[in-house]
Amino acid sequence: MSGAAGEATEVDAVFERHRARVFAVAYRILGSASDAEDVVQEAWFRWRGSDVSAIRNPEAWLVTTVARLGIDQLRAARARRETYIGSWLPEPIVSAALETEPTPEERLSLADDISMALLHVLERLAPEERAAFLLHDAFDYDYGELAALLGKSEAACRQTVSRARKRVQDAHPRFDTSAREHLRLANAFSAAIASADPQALIDCLSEDVVFYSDGGGKAIAALNPLFGPDHVTRFFMGILKKRPQNFITLPATVNGLPGFVMQDENGVHSALSFGVSDGRISTLYMIRNPDKLTRIEMP
Repeated sequence: MSGAAGEATEVDAVFERHRARVFAVAYRILGSASDAEDVVQEAWFRWRGSDVSAIRNPEAWLVTTVARLGIDQLRAARARRETYIGSWLPEPIVSAALETEPTPEERLSLADDISMALLHVLERLAPEERAAFLLHDAFDYDYGELAALLGKSEAACRQTVSRARKRVQDAHPRFDTSAREHLRLANAFSAAIASADPQALIDCLSEDVVFYSDGGGKAIAALNPLFGPDHVTRFFMGILKKRPQNFITLPATVNGLPGFVMQDENGVHSALSFGVSDGRISTLYMIRNPDKLTRIEMP
């Protein structure tokens, strides 16, 4: 292997070591896995075009680059989301279902919260607020690093993070249940859907349940949030009346929490994520926009 080829291989290897972390930053800033991949790809091009030997801390350089690209991308995305048809929900990250209570190691791996509830709340923040809050609270950036990234003083960054944190805490639902209880309710809801049993659905829901669904004008969804178990149940019964015979529900982990995926003859129909409080489902997030389901692969 020539010297130049060896250097290129090492440059790529360094980037790959940090790919998961920079994707995590991009996804949390953007709420879109496909947009996050685009940002990570652009960061890779910039990394390959830089004098890597002069970069003392590759991880910090890459995270900073991705964060700046993410802020710019989010500003452009906000304009599109203002004309979005119905509720806009983040693109889900779906993996195999957790069948048991997470181990301490699994809890640690899920420490960076990507729940649909939190990402939904983060949509209320301005792009720089969102990035500053996430980098400080989720990725341990100090205020000096934020100041360099955002081009602001440390005092201004401290104020930005504090303001964003308060807005998140005021709006973010407090879920106070164990993973086992969350899983039990997700399975009960899935079973109620499979049997099209309206009373079983109602029994899973809290009295003040809120349901958000995202069809993007490309799939049937409620244009506005639905409130209360009766309205939520009627919506699901309407979907189930039109379901094909091969319609199935599959347990899955959706953004780090138990949920499920619906499939029909055309593939993935929707992904559902839940928030649970006091032994009942208090929020539901249903992603139906087919553009946001393309990355989901179920067995």
